[in-house]
Amino acid sequence: MIGISKLYCGTVEPSDALRYNRQSGQLPSHLLQFSKDKKPVVVWNMTRRCNLKCVHCYAQAKNQVFENEMTTEEGKALIDDLSAFGSPVMLFSGGEPLMHEDLPELAGYAVEKGMRAVISTNGTLITPEKARTLKAIGLSYVGISIDGMEDIHDRFRAVKGAYKAALEGIRNTQAAGIKVGLRFTINRFNVGEIPKVFDLLEEMEIPRVCFYHLVYAGRGSKLVNDDLSHDETRKAVDLIVDRTRDLHDRGKPKEVLTVDNHADGPYLYLRMCGEDPERAKEVYELLQMNEGNNSGRGIGCVSWDGEVYADQFWRHHSFGNVRQRPFSEIWTDMSEPLMRRLKEKKQFVTGRCADCRWLDICGGNFRVRAEALTGDVWAPDPACYLTDEEIAQSL
Repeated sequence: MIGISKLYCGTVEPSDALRYNRQSGQLPSHLLQFSKDKKPVVVWNMTRRCNLKCVHCYAQAKNQVFENEMTTEEGKALIDDLSAFGSPVMLFSGGEPLMHEDLPELAGYAVEKGMRAVISTNGTLITPEKARTLKAIGLSYVGISIDGMEDIHDRFRAVKGAYKAALEGIRNTQAAGIKVGLRFTINRFNVGEIPKVFDLLEEMEIPRVCFYHLVYAGRGSKLVNDDLSHDETRKAVDLIVDRTRDLHDRGKPKEVLTVDNHADGPYLYLRMCGEDPERAKEVYELLQMNEGNNSGRGIGCVSWDGEVYADQFWRHHSFGNVRQRPFSEIWTDMSEPLMRRLKEKKQFVTGRCADCRWLDICGGNFRVRAEALTGDVWAPDPACYLTDEEIAQSL
């Protein structure tokens, strides 16, 4: 994650993270990306079932019962292990997590164990009663996917009425007093909707939005040709930065992040070098703390069937199953070749990534995207839009 508002608008300073010794268990949520120990935030895709048919779904979810999903007791055992391991956050996802009847019990159990519990949802099933239940168990945050205004969103979700239902879910979450944010996956179908998403933030007083770069996984693998070009990506990131600054300058600041393309960090830094060199120095320090992509290190995934992955998109390479071994044991087992290399992946990337001056703050970007297009997990990420001149060791 690249915190556009944190970095560009100065809502976070390097000293803010240093004050907590950068230990993930002590950092507040808005500083967690700057942790030093990188204890993993764990995405638990607790169910594969979903009431929508999103064209970019990495889980290839369907509205049917899947027999191999972990039981509630197995879920609690996972939470016990993660809590003892020091994972600071558990993100309940799917499919659609609200289709899992024991979501409140399991999220509440994570909170009882000292973790922050958040959910990623399409928002359509958040009734007033459900929102009050989620508030009562201590849920920290609800991320609701919006991929454009009504026509674009409903086409992207492949169910008519999904947009109106999601907005109602947002209102119900807000009324219950839970922090809510938007999740938006950028592609050629909806890049023109970005200004309207910012308008929606302001109109509905939504405090946070994450703009996700497209990852070629699951059904999203069919959208490779619908990803933005490098020039289009630069323009989209510039637009996000400009609209973030506009809200900040008008006294209506929002937390704005981009996700899944860590070229955004160097790109933002280079832009700031021309606009505010002193602030740019602080931004560079924060980007060094962030360390770029953390798949297999600072973020991990457990699937509905217990398989452990480097992140929620990398579903074709399992490191083991929590039904056989605890997550903490799997995550620290360096006898697994890919796990070992992901912990130090900057040593293994090839091509322009290996010689890039930004490697320490990008972390080699998204390995699963490189593998999807080239078949080589260590090849350069094709979504990196920085020019050869921008990544050269000397400018």
